[in-house]
Amino acid sequence: VCVCVWSVWVLCVCVCVWSVWVLCVCVFVCGQSGFCVCVCGQSGFCVCVVSLGFVCVCVCGQSGFCKELGELRRSRPKSPLGGDFSLSDCFYFYRRGVEDIVEDEVTQRFSSEELVWWNLLTRTNYDFHYISLKLTMVWVLGVFVRYCILAPLRIMLASIGLTWLVIGTTIVGFLPEWRLKSWLSEWVHVMCYRICARGLSATIHYHNKENRPRKGGICVANHTSPIDVVILCNDGCYAMVGQSHGGLMGVLQRAMAKACPHIWFERADMKDRHLVAKRLRDHVNDKTKLPILIFPEGTCINNTSVMMFKKGSFEIGATIYPVAIKYDPQFGDAFWNSAKYNMVSYLLRMMTSWAIVCDVWYLPAMHQQEGEDAVQFANRVKSAIAHQGGLLDLCWDGGLKRAKVKDTFKEQQQKMYSNMLVRGEEESSHNSDKLPPP
Repeated sequence: VCVCVWSVWVLCVCVCVWSVWVLCVCVFVCGQSGFCVCVCGQSGFCVCVVSLGFVCVCVCGQSGFCKELGELRRSRPKSPLGGDFSLSDCFYFYRRGVEDIVEDEVTQRFSSEELVWWNLLTRTNYDFHYISLKLTMVWVLGVFVRYCILAPLRIMLASIGLTWLVIGTTIVGFLPEWRLKSWLSEWVHVMCYRICARGLSATIHYHNKENRPRKGGICVANHTSPIDVVILCNDGCYAMVGQSHGGLMGVLQRAMAKACPHIWFERADMKDRHLVAKRLRDHVNDKTKLPILIFPEGTCINNTSVMMFKKGSFEIGATIYPVAIKYDPQFGDAFWNSAKYNMVSYLLRMMTSWAIVCDVWYLPAMHQQEGEDAVQFANRVKSAIAHQGGLLDLCWDGGLKRAKVKDTFKEQQQKMYSNMLVRGEEESSHNSDKLPPP
């Protein structure tokens, strides 16, 4: 009997040590930032669950996490020793971690979308591959057309558009604050943006124009590229919100601010949420001013999904006008990977593409419902944009492009798993109390 008990105990210890060791090796080899969840049940058992990276269980959300793990727990037999913990729970976290290492839902949104077919552009994440002589000659011919014929014309048009924008807004800025000044300002902005769009060979299809943003509201859209502003301003004029810059960008900002009430903040002011909210609220309360254009994601996403909207623009209480933008990657990749290309390189890539083709959908105006907080309102608007544009709706913060996952996400998963164990313990004890005495 002692030998049998000792053998079973050694076998259990070896299985536990082997499981934890395999998980730790995977974390080390794959270079993921693992975290450890330590949960103790009422029966005294302790499990160390290693999660592989930040995109493991959190991607499912609370409902998906409880549903998947709950199905696994219902399919296994109950432990004869009591308690609601089982070693098989570890393999759920292990499987999700391996899946996310192979392909997760977050990091792939920060690189260019891979095409199923080749559009004669080196616009993928892979270098040029030789296939055949005929195809290579066609590609060389395309390079000659794009770089030697289209690019010079596009650069000239873009230069004309930017020059007219600076000159026109500066002249309009000297006019008195009459209705004529507002009309001329909108006319100059739209004209110059349309010239710049011609410099990108942009082909834009606008849908549901009756829902276009109106004055005194806020226009929110998914963000793929800096040229999103050019795309939207071809069909109407908006007031911009952003940080003040120097150089050529600063010259454009100062000239535009003279003719139109754009909202530019200094770097120190951008950190003051109350100051930003006050200026936005003052702007939307004036029904004579242009609608504000805001990209709540805060960073560029590769136009395959919509990530978490910052709640700042949804706390003001103004009318929200959602807009969905979807680019066609067959003619050119509009996504700006700021970690890989600077602004000049990116614009050169845009001007040497075949064209920029996109669809813009104006959605009906949305208001914050009674009992709905800013986060819920932002998620509702984000879901509507994702559904209309055929994009994937993700709950992750786009700031993960440059920052690590927050500890609150990890603590949330720990709490969810702990509550599941405690709830299982309570249900087991409650059912045992109902059993009749032997």
